[in-house]
Amino acid sequence: MFRIRFHGRGGQGMKTASRVLGSAFFCEGFQVQDAPRYGAERRGAPIFAFVRAAREPINERGIIRCPDLVIVADDSLPGVPAAGVLAGMDEHAVLLINTHEDAQLWRERLNLSGPLLVLPAPAETADRAALPYVGTACAAAAACLSGAIERDCLITALREELAALPAQVIEDNLAEAQRAWDAMAPHRGLVTQREEAGARNYARPAWVDLPVDSARQAAPAIHAAATSVEVRTGLWRTMRPVVDYTRCKHCWWVCSTFCPDAAIGVESDGTPVIDYDHCKGCLVCVAKCPPHAIEAIPEHQAQEQEAVP
Repeated sequence: MFRIRFHGRGGQGMKTASRVLGSAFFCEGFQVQDAPRYGAERRGAPIFAFVRAAREPINERGIIRCPDLVIVADDSLPGVPAAGVLAGMDEHAVLLINTHEDAQLWRERLNLSGPLLVLPAPAETADRAALPYVGTACAAAAACLSGAIERDCLITALREELAALPAQVIEDNLAEAQRAWDAMAPHRGLVTQREEAGARNYARPAWVDLPVDSARQAAPAIHAAATSVEVRTGLWRTMRPVVDYTRCKHCWWVCSTFCPDAAIGVESDGTPVIDYDHCKGCLVCVAKCPPHAIEAIPEHQAQEQEAVP
């Protein structure tokens, strides 16, 4: 299966690039997935799109974590951790960057073990956000590098996906696709499908085994040994949880288990009792009580009620 990711910024056509490449693979008889993923839907925000293509039914879902090819339309993105350009990259994955700079410079910057190529950006374009037809160029480069798509299928896919645009715009896109194809022609077929991990040759990961503490040690218990029982953390509280025992169903395992400081004790008959000396007022018990028998009142109001004889 081919697994290909496109990285760019909103407005640079990465969604269109994935659709064009997906259609080109489909034209060659592949089964295909193509989809974009982005956070803020605004121009200039980092986005990525991905394409899966295989001769068999594709059962994988979600984002591509171990790519065969990563294409970067905007060379400002590798330095942005949130863009995730280098996620899953290894010696198998090919990285293609659309840039004015040479491949050796990028290889030194990124210190990658796998192949790294450059798709030369037009020399007259200084503004990276204003690159024309960069999505088309990226799709064409990916098609060529895969070695599985012929130029005729790429052109067919471009005409289908761009059919709603004016004729001159389509021709300009085709010309840019031709330029990108020619630039990648010496590397045609460089991208190969990653070998699937089988159950027979599965190797256990190098887990770090950590000892497990007993429940008596691991569970929070404010009254247990070596805790701060003398520190009245209840003094921090601004809101106080109060149990309405007329509504309490004695399902004590809910409130007492969810209390992060074990400040809710349980009587022998299953009645929950809140230790206000150590209850910090997080109100988790209020949210978790199934019959809504615990309500929150302001701490000053609770103290006023206690002061009334």
